[in-house]
Amino acid sequence: MQSVSLPAFAKINLRLHVLGKRADGYHELRTVFQTISLHDTLRLTLTRHPGISLETDNPALPSGRENLVWRALDALRRELQLRRGVRAELTKRIPTARGLGGGSSDAAAALVGMLRLCRRQLPPARLVKLAAGLGADVPFFLFGGRALGIGRGDEVYPLPDLPGHAILVVSPRDVGISTREAYRWVSRQLTMRKQVPRLHSFCALCWSLQGAGVSNDFETAIFRRYPRLARLKQGLLRRGALEAALAGSGSAVFGLFRNPAQARRAARGFPKDQVFVCKTLSRGEYRRARRGRGGV
Repeated sequence: MQSVSLPAFAKINLRLHVLGKRADGYHELRTVFQTISLHDTLRLTLTRHPGISLETDNPALPSGRENLVWRALDALRRELQLRRGVRAELTKRIPTARGLGGGSSDAAAALVGMLRLCRRQLPPARLVKLAAGLGADVPFFLFGGRALGIGRGDEVYPLPDLPGHAILVVSPRDVGISTREAYRWVSRQLTMRKQVPRLHSFCALCWSLQGAGVSNDFETAIFRRYPRLARLKQGLLRRGALEAALAGSGSAVFGLFRNPAQARRAARGFPKDQVFVCKTLSRGEYRRARRGRGGV
């Protein structure tokens, strides 16, 4: 039977500013996304039976409409008016509720993989709109690399790739954070900032190949509730990280290192937590890796 398999990469946010709550209830963001090599794997197979079946090796994840992969496949089947069914097999490696974008990346992989499997295309603007309807981070994962995200984070613009870095992700086994809760907490510490860097200034900093350092507005609210996460960040810096920050809305933290050997040595300092030594991915590397493997 015809099938395709492709990776779904995680992301970190090199910068994440929460400006305030919008009239539509969402939050206005300015962020810099960066894909990293940590990834899930999604295999899709066309079936003669109609409908969608989803299997995952993580029993805690839903396998129906609550899962973003299922919803992405359903949206695309409706868009393309497909009659054949599809079986999805999701192998998880990106930990959930850690701010690494695993669910959003899985959904983007489902869209890309299904189009490839069916040998169909959609206009880029339409594909981005479908992705944005699934979640604010999903459009970014259609492109990867380093990118500016504004609005809800769903309006994405490519940025020049930075020199590659080794990344150490530390995922605490005992702390998972709901994105909804994290936004509720951060809303309490800001309404709409009176002094916000102008967008063109923010873009100028981000466009620089040197970047502008890492920062994350969620840290104040999250670290207040989970002091151990602040200690993990400090532990990364003590062990040689050039910079460190909370990953998205947490609870994972990450550090940027000069080389993989240094990151591997630092990883030994977190024996109680799940650690991943990986690297940043350029847009070209992301595109080549996402070509996937197919067969009949």
